[in-house]
Amino acid sequence: MSFDRKKLLSLLPAYLRARDAEQASRLTDLLDAGERVELAALEALGNPTALQRQRRDDLQWKRDQGPLASLLAVLAEQIARFEEDIEQLQDDAFIETCADWVVPYLGDLIGYRSLHGQAPQAADARAEVAHTIAYRRRKGTASVLEQLARDVTGWESVVVEYFQRVITSQYSKHRRRWSHAAPDLRRWRAPRPGTAVEFENIPPDLDGLRRREPLDLIGGGFDAIPRTLDVRRIGSGGRHHIPHVGLFVWPWRALSLSGSPAVAADDRRFRFHPLGIDHPLVTLPRTETDLSSLATPLNVPMGISRRALHERRDDYCGHSLRLYVGISDPLPEVPAAAICACNLSDDGATWANLPAAGTYAVDPVLGRIALPPGLPAGTRVRVDCHHASAADLGGGEYPRTLATPATPPLRVPQDHATLAAALAALGGAGVVEITDSGRYEGDFNIDVAAGQRIEVRAANRCRPTLVLGAETRLTGGADAGITLDGLLIAGHRLRVPDVAGNLLRELWLRDCTLVPGRSLQADGTPVSPDAVSLLVESDGLQLRAERCILGALRVDEASEARLDACILDATAPERVAYAAPDGIAAGGPLGLVACTSVGKLHVREFSLVSNSILWAERATGDAWPASVIADRRQLGCLRFSYVPADARTPRRFRCVPDADGNVPALRFAARRYGSAGYLWLNPATSASVRRGADDEGEMGTYHPVAAPHREANLRLRLDEYLRVGLEAGIFHET
Repeated sequence: MSFDRKKLLSLLPAYLRARDAEQASRLTDLLDAGERVELAALEALGNPTALQRQRRDDLQWKRDQGPLASLLAVLAEQIARFEEDIEQLQDDAFIETCADWVVPYLGDLIGYRSLHGQAPQAADARAEVAHTIAYRRRKGTASVLEQLARDVTGWESVVVEYFQRVITSQYSKHRRRWSHAAPDLRRWRAPRPGTAVEFENIPPDLDGLRRREPLDLIGGGFDAIPRTLDVRRIGSGGRHHIPHVGLFVWPWRALSLSGSPAVAADDRRFRFHPLGIDHPLVTLPRTETDLSSLATPLNVPMGISRRALHERRDDYCGHSLRLYVGISDPLPEVPAAAICACNLSDDGATWANLPAAGTYAVDPVLGRIALPPGLPAGTRVRVDCHHASAADLGGGEYPRTLATPATPPLRVPQDHATLAAALAALGGAGVVEITDSGRYEGDFNIDVAAGQRIEVRAANRCRPTLVLGAETRLTGGADAGITLDGLLIAGHRLRVPDVAGNLLRELWLRDCTLVPGRSLQADGTPVSPDAVSLLVESDGLQLRAERCILGALRVDEASEARLDACILDATAPERVAYAAPDGIAAGGPLGLVACTSVGKLHVREFSLVSNSILWAERATGDAWPASVIADRRQLGCLRFSYVPADARTPRRFRCVPDADGNVPALRFAARRYGSAGYLWLNPATSASVRRGADDEGEMGTYHPVAAPHREANLRLRLDEYLRVGLEAGIFHET
């Protein structure tokens, strides 16, 4: 500020300043009681901050100066605002510093078009306009299209210019040595067209990040094998044509699992997944720092192949996966040099290719680990790895919002080694927090004091696995409540029994997984496909679940359930997903919002079903009159949902199948829990389901992901950045 209050006062004649000071000495200071206390506290500070010093000076000025100085202070404040407004005019010429209201006007100058607000990645218009300015300098290039897809959708992407992958006669003065009519089967990796390794005189081990497996990746974004001309349009199945550009996007991301105990098959054989199933590992994408570079397999969350891990071990070990092997905590990390990639498939009663001494074998395709012989008894294995997920759903190490309890939580394993011990120490009320992604085996029950609440939760960025040996009983006094948050529960069911004194009022499940089928075999099939995950026998219970994966539910008719953004999976559409405790009669009122249900439903009434998928079927000879039954059809609402044609429900509003009886087929990327893309709608699904929600998004659990909106945003941007005459297609890597 060019004119502050002191400078304005100094410009006055000396006799005016002297007279003002004389009047100030005769007047009482203008500070009120609160300002006097604040000034005394600030003057007592030994090392005040800049803001505290400024506040102290303001109060001292107000105390010591006369009426003329006070008037000049008011004038100086207005001058400061005027100067700030002038400076802001200069700042408003740049997108980085302009005011929020200026952003749309700058965007209009460069032809920026706003995107659908449903996609969270498209919410910041300032960043979008700034990116647009940068992208226009490289408009039409493959690197810009890749970055554009990431910014608009939030998904990792790869752009393929198919004219470079068409088999053609080549001009002798412009040879494309990477383009062969037949693939070179002697090289496991092929260079990407247009990159620095496209020439034959480059050593095969140089710049391997830009190379790919030509045979393992056929059909995907990294397929480098040329094809003959395909004259079909890219939207109709054609790809290899001169005007075609393909955008391959990964609609899921790599979720971490940190310090998780590997599950032992014997003293040498282990599995990465805490449920002891074969589960493929995916790459933790590396961030591209240069806008001009093209994506490589290390920049996308794709599965790790055995050959890739063998050839590029240092790129994966220590970044996408780590092994910790030993006896005492903390377990030492296995160096990358001691890890080898192997095919550890079943070989009779054991696994093939068990390693020799000093070598630790990893199969990233099956998610298996084999230790060398000769390790001491009691050797334990912990892992850091990543798996694919399309949404923050069920137990996982994604960020969650945790409330601050009134009293500090009891921590497991710091304060208590087991969950049962921590619950016993609570005394009927409080919070138990598990602070790692460990595996906890054993039994526990929860009993809440009247009017109190017990919360068992995972700490933020943790995903503990609870393997129950027997059912967990949930009981409580009058107006008591229980919350389970961020847990993966397997092995047995949760039960709210109908016993004397059990007046439990609320049961909240947040970001939890109750494994469908209770537990899984090594190949991922459920051990008990007909088993129930949660049994509610008492009346008057309010069951609430948010972002959970649940097995079959049995709820008393006098209790009520509400599920938001959840999966309710009875392991097959012919089995019973929701009913009374006997599995036949009507269960309590049920509400489903943005949920996917697999299995038959029998409810007293549907309070609300919105943006959901009810996938249910009747087997041959089934005694049920319909696959979905609501006893009270004059109550409730079903809207914008997929409901079986034979369902007996209240009146439906814009549901599928429609009034004409057109029944679109449901196409899921995977139908079994534990698989990537679990109950995620395949892009080939009918538009009436994939764009049938109330906001033209997809029905089901993944409705909050807003995948159709992201694709619409990307197509809107492609119209601006594609060169004239080119046609783009969007393909999902699943």
